Amino acid sequence: MWQKALICCLLLGASVAGAQQSAIQNPHGPLAQPCSDCHGPEGWTPARISSGFDHGRVAQFSLLGAHAAAACRTCHVTLDFRGTPRECVACHTDPHRGEVGTDCARCHTARSFLDRTTMTRAHQVTRFPLVGTHLTLDCEACHAAPQGRPVFVAVSSACVTCHLKDFQGAKDPDHVAGAYSTDCAQCHAPISWLRTTFAHAATGFPLTGMHVRIHCSQCHGPGAPQALPTACVSCHQASYDQAADPNHVTAAFPTECALCHSTSSWHGASMTNHDPQFFPIYSGRHRGKWSSCASCHVDPGNYRAYDCRSCHGDAHDGGRFPRLTCADAGCHQNGQSPD
Repeated sequence: MWQKALICCLLLGASVAGAQQSAIQNPHGPLAQPCSDCHGPEGWTPARISSGFDHGRVAQFSLLGAHAAAACRTCHVTLDFRGTPRECVACHTDPHRGEVGTDCARCHTARSFLDRTTMTRAHQVTRFPLVGTHLTLDCEACHAAPQGRPVFVAVSSACVTCHLKDFQGAKDPDHVAGAYSTDCAQCHAPISWLRTTFAHAATGFPLTGMHVRIHCSQCHGPGAPQALPTACVSCHQASYDQAADPNHVTAAFPTECALCHSTSSWHGASMTNHDPQFFPIYSGRHRGKWSSCASCHVDPGNYRAYDCRSCHGDAHDGGRFPRLTCADAGCHQNGQSPD
């Protein structure tokens, strides 16, 4: 009888010892989590993570984005979860070779390495903020070295670093022949090559009116642009010669177009410096009393003479004051009677 009791005690002790040994030999290390958080009663595999298991609280590494869909063994290469590294480079090969540090989260999100949100924000605090078309480019478009691997440190921000071929290929106008600056930003916006912003006013000839709308080559000619004189007649001699109402050549008008015309149109001329002493036509009693130059200048071949009597008649019975210009001798100035 005592033999049976001894055998039972030995079996019970062996069972307890086996249970203790099983608990000590947990393949995941000293985890405090209950097995049911990851395993079901039907078997150890496949593991089924309970919705109540908080990886961020237990391992101080929240599973977000693509990490949430990854299999456990992707990061936990052994069943012993102790000491699993949390650094990005422990799982992800660093294509930047340490140039930008080992914290992928500086530029990438956990959703995808192609998610540019964080990357773009990080770029905005560099010496080359991304705007316009630069925002749509892949990183490798600017950061690829001749050897084919990306380079992110000490990359030149000069336009010509990426756009030398564009500079050399520009022919309208010819940038190389014209010795243009390789700083594209002096003339171009980062949205399109066609949107130029050259500060023409710095040349001493600001572009206004119709001058804004014409192509550079219309004034500077094809090929390499040359410095031009700023005199109106240097471009508009033909327009001056062909003007017939009035005839500018016959009347010996000055060739400084801006004396009468604006840059918006040849029409609507206004001669603001018209005889300011005796016959200003934009002030005084003559203001608004004329419709064209020929209203007063009855001789189309001589605009330096005018006949007051064509409008006012002869109040002095002809012979008493034979001069045609009433303003002569200071008698009548701007349509006023003498004192």
